[in-house]
Amino acid sequence: MKISNRELYTPWAPGTVRRETLAAQADGWRCPTTGAVPPPIALGVTFGRDGAYDTRGGRAYLRDQGAPGYEQAELVVAGLEGGSDATLFSSGMAAATAVFQCLPDRSRVVVSETLYFGLTKWLLEFAPQRSLEVVRVDTTDLAAVAGAVAAAPTTLLWIETPANPTWLVTDIAACAELAHAAGALLAVDNTVATPVHTRPLELGADLVMHSATKYLNGHSDIVAGFLVAGERGGAGRSAVLAELWERIDLHRKLAGPILGTLETYLLVRGMRTLHPRMRQISATALEIAEHFDGHPLVSRVGYPGLASDPGHAVAARQMTGGFSGMLSLYVDGPWERSLQTAKNCELFIRATSLGGTESLIEHRFTFEGAGSRAPREMVRLSIGLEHPADLINDLEHALEKAAKEI
Repeated sequence: MKISNRELYTPWAPGTVRRETLAAQADGWRCPTTGAVPPPIALGVTFGRDGAYDTRGGRAYLRDQGAPGYEQAELVVAGLEGGSDATLFSSGMAAATAVFQCLPDRSRVVVSETLYFGLTKWLLEFAPQRSLEVVRVDTTDLAAVAGAVAAAPTTLLWIETPANPTWLVTDIAACAELAHAAGALLAVDNTVATPVHTRPLELGADLVMHSATKYLNGHSDIVAGFLVAGERGGAGRSAVLAELWERIDLHRKLAGPILGTLETYLLVRGMRTLHPRMRQISATALEIAEHFDGHPLVSRVGYPGLASDPGHAVAARQMTGGFSGMLSLYVDGPWERSLQTAKNCELFIRATSLGGTESLIEHRFTFEGAGSRAPREMVRLSIGLEHPADLINDLEHALEKAAKEI
């Protein structure tokens, strides 16, 4: 069981404040001793007992019960997603793989064909050891999804939308309907959209995963992950989800994929500015996408905010207030020109990851290496908080220079 510190502060009842307020005030937490607005950083790993040998606040050891800051982070994310509970992990991969490790043996799972490559590699390497049958399908094709989940008893449908690195958009509500009709749970990687733009649980999903390293933290200085559960505990699907959630909670306790207390503090601090960051980042990303849509040196722009994007209609239905800050440019000409474009950038930082205040550019195929399914002619952009004109000028210069060089 998780430890509750609700007696130490007064959280708002669900629905009494808007999500922007919940994030900005981090669920209303105050230090119970001093009243400080930011909570103290509790660095203890082990927690002393009183004279009666009782634990204080229910904690004995960090790996088992988590740090005092865990509950605050989990309550904020559960509130932002509209979930019944959230669990904090040491990374997004730790969170994602916890789900697959806690499924019953020999489970059949259907996953998006386009996924974060790290999860794809984990499924290829380790799912067979768990006797999991993994079926990959283009989840933008609902007929293919329907056929995949109905072909044999399926435990879980896992989708990522928009999907890294091509930003394909999957219809969450339609997938929820198909999964549930087949008796399966639906899990959604909501890292890119964030709860600012999409709330999968409201669209019928059962589980939400975040690489909190990215937009939730937003400052490129920690690695973290979350799982968020929908309603559970009743009959049917809710009972299945409740059992899985108990296994996930036990897995974190025993396997120990926990986050440090300083990192937890930084994560909560980052989430306080999630909404204004995402609004600005999304607006800038759209401006950049529109500028390069139809550009003579760019064959295509992958961004669901563009009316010309194949996923725009679905994205417009399930994303609100923007389309997030990730886009990809498909550079015209030989594929080496895309890599040279990344090399030529001066303002965009040539780096992996996404979701920070600084803009990054990456030639994804080069980073992923052998077996990569990322298009060679594509560069992936993570838009930050810089002025859009400066970012556009940097890309223009890099593209023009690359076209002369290759």
